[in-house]
Amino acid sequence: MASSIPSTALKPGVHPLTDGPRTTQSMKDDVLHGLSQTPKQLPAKYLYDERGSSLFDDICTLEAYYPTRTEVQILDTHANDMAAHAGSKAALIEYGSGTSQKTHRLLKALHDPAAYVPIDIAREHLLAASERIAEAFPALPVFPVWADYTATVPMPVPAEAYTRAVAFYPGSTIGNFLPEQAIAFLQQVRTRVGASGGLLIGADLKKDPNRLRHAYNDPQGVTAAFNKNLLIRLNRELDGDFAIDQFAHEARWVPEHNRIEMHLVSQTEQTVQVAGRSFAFESGESICTEYSHKYTLEGFEALLARANWQIRATWTDPDRLFSVHYAEPTTMDVADS
Repeated sequence: MASSIPSTALKPGVHPLTDGPRTTQSMKDDVLHGLSQTPKQLPAKYLYDERGSSLFDDICTLEAYYPTRTEVQILDTHANDMAAHAGSKAALIEYGSGTSQKTHRLLKALHDPAAYVPIDIAREHLLAASERIAEAFPALPVFPVWADYTATVPMPVPAEAYTRAVAFYPGSTIGNFLPEQAIAFLQQVRTRVGASGGLLIGADLKKDPNRLRHAYNDPQGVTAAFNKNLLIRLNRELDGDFAIDQFAHEARWVPEHNRIEMHLVSQTEQTVQVAGRSFAFESGESICTEYSHKYTLEGFEALLARANWQIRATWTDPDRLFSVHYAEPTTMDVADS
């Protein structure tokens, strides 16, 4: 990659939307497969349609939901240090960009960023956030990518336009993956940013299970609405007939796996149709809709190492509720791992 880039290399502002991989067929296959399992489960990524993304934004403002405000405090305190690791003329690639509110803090600290590449599955959220970022940073080229970021996503910025690609994966979303899935995703990110790239990633830390349960089952019922919205989506997009009021939201702490699980629990014996198939539910039977793994600092470092990343810096809040890490690829190729 070039070490000196002319300021005119890329046009500032929002570039045309890049259409990435996301298919209804894969959703149908995932749902039919997941509901055929024992116990039943659905991938957490399907929680995030337009309404789901909006509800999650609401969750992030709740008093009970500590991760967002804690991570924001870490970013506010340490953004300059993070920017120093990223270096000048970096292309910032954000996976699951949402409203890009945390990104705003990081972009303010970055030295002459070459481009911002937000990737999100919620199209309207993505476009609105891209416009807000472009308005706040008039000299910044913004390349929105509408895609499922767990797939192989195209990089719309030419390599000669930046000195380093830095992946930004804030929040606690890495915890939604099972460990082997997380490793595969992190290896994919490593391939995308290349040997000279970087990764700035958030990870939620282990803590009192009661606090965790409260965070994922807020008294206002916003998380319950977020979880049940998945059934509304299945009814709309896959011709389902879920009776929404016949399922209850539940958050469970599973200590043997160090994770919170979100479930939708059937309140009665019933049969549901979706995508042309029938699925029977016993009363009390549930669909697991999300895992949220919690880590120790040592455990998260080991997870990254298995994906051929080496942590260069770690930042936490004073209460060690949450952590943000900057990592760089190790010399080993992904193919050798």
